[in-house]
Amino acid sequence: MANRWFIRLPIVVAVCAAGCAKKIDPTPAPTTQISADRIVFPANSPKLSAFAVVPAARPAAQLRHLNARLTWNEEATVRVYTPFAGRVRTAPAKLGAVVQKNEALAEVDSPDLGQAQADGQKAAADALLAERALNRARDLFDHGAIARKDLEAAEDVHANAVAERQRAQARLAVYGAEAGGTVDGIFTLRAPLAGTIVEKNINPGQEVRTDQMLANLPQLCAPLFVISDPRTLWLQLDATETDLAALHPGQALDVHARAYPDRVFHGTVDNIGLALDPQSRTVKIRGVVDNAEGRLKAEMYVAVDILEPTTDQVEVPAKAVFMLDNRYYLFLALGPGEFERREVRIGTEQAGRIPVLAGVHDGQPVVAEGALLLNAVLNAD
Repeated sequence: MANRWFIRLPIVVAVCAAGCAKKIDPTPAPTTQISADRIVFPANSPKLSAFAVVPAARPAAQLRHLNARLTWNEEATVRVYTPFAGRVRTAPAKLGAVVQKNEALAEVDSPDLGQAQADGQKAAADALLAERALNRARDLFDHGAIARKDLEAAEDVHANAVAERQRAQARLAVYGAEAGGTVDGIFTLRAPLAGTIVEKNINPGQEVRTDQMLANLPQLCAPLFVISDPRTLWLQLDATETDLAALHPGQALDVHARAYPDRVFHGTVDNIGLALDPQSRTVKIRGVVDNAEGRLKAEMYVAVDILEPTTDQVEVPAKAVFMLDNRYYLFLALGPGEFERREVRIGTEQAGRIPVLAGVHDGQPVVAEGALLLNAVLNAD
C-alpha cells in the first residue's frame, strides 16, 4: 500500500504543476454601457435575443369599404307641382320620356287661372282707359279748360291703372301664363328643366291642389312629376370618425352593385358634412357616380371602396411605442447591440400599427419586441 502511494504522488504533483503553469487573462469581461438615452450591449450578451428590430415604413395604400344608397342627383332634379287648383284635362307626358325645358307635361282646367286671366285683361283695359283720360286732361289743361288739380287727378288714376296692369301681368308670368290671351282657365304645366320623367303621379280627371307642394312629404302628397337627369346619381354614405382621414372632396370611389357583380362604377366625393349625427356618431358624405349607361337605379344599396391616399408618415408596430411621463417613446437600433431611446409624436393606432408623425424617418430600424425591457435596463442605471 505504501509503495502505491508513493507511485501516485508524482502524478498528482505533475498535474498540479501543469495547472499552475497555465496563464491567467487579466482582461475583464465586457459589460453593458449606458449613457443618457443610449444602451450598448456586448456582442455576446444573451439579452440581445430578446429584441426584434423592424424598419419604420410608410403604410401601403389600403382599401376602405363603406355602404351607400343611391339617390337622384338633386342638382339636376325637379319636383313639379301645380300653382293652380283644378282638374287635370290631359297628361300626355309619359313616364320615362325625355323632355326639354318648357315642354308641356299636362293641362289643368283651373277656375283660379281663369280669374287671374280676367284680372289681367281688366287691368289692361283700365290702364288703356286711364291713358286716354290722361291725354284728354292734358289737352284740356293746355287750353285752360280744366284746373291743374284735375290734371293731377287724371295722372294719379293713370299711374294706379298702370301699376295694377303690371301686377296682373307679373302674376300670370310667374305661373307661365300669357297676359292678354283668351280667358279659358286652362293652365299648361311645363317642364322646368330638361331631363327624364322618372316619376309621374297624375292622370286625366284627377283633382290637384296648390298645397301639395307645401306638404313636402311623399307619404302625404307626392309631386305630380319628378324630372331628373339619371346620367349621374348621388351616393349617400354614412362614415365614422375613423373614415374621415381617407375622405376628401374629389376622392375617387369604386362603386359595386349586387345587380352587376362584375362591373365597377366610378364616382367621386362631392361633399362632406360639417357635423356628426349625435345618435349614430356618423357624418354624412355625398358622392357623385357616373351612370351614363343607366344601369344603376335610384334607391339601390351599393358597396363603395375607397383607396386610402398614401402619406409621408411612417408606421411602426404598436408594441414598439411606450409611454413615459405622459410622453411617447420608442427605441432605435443604431448598430449591433446599440439602442437609443427616442421621443416621438404619434397618431391613432389602427390594426396593430401606429403612425409616427415626428421623430422617426422611413427605413430607420425600430425595436418592435423588447422595448419595455430596454427601458427597464435604461432606468435601472
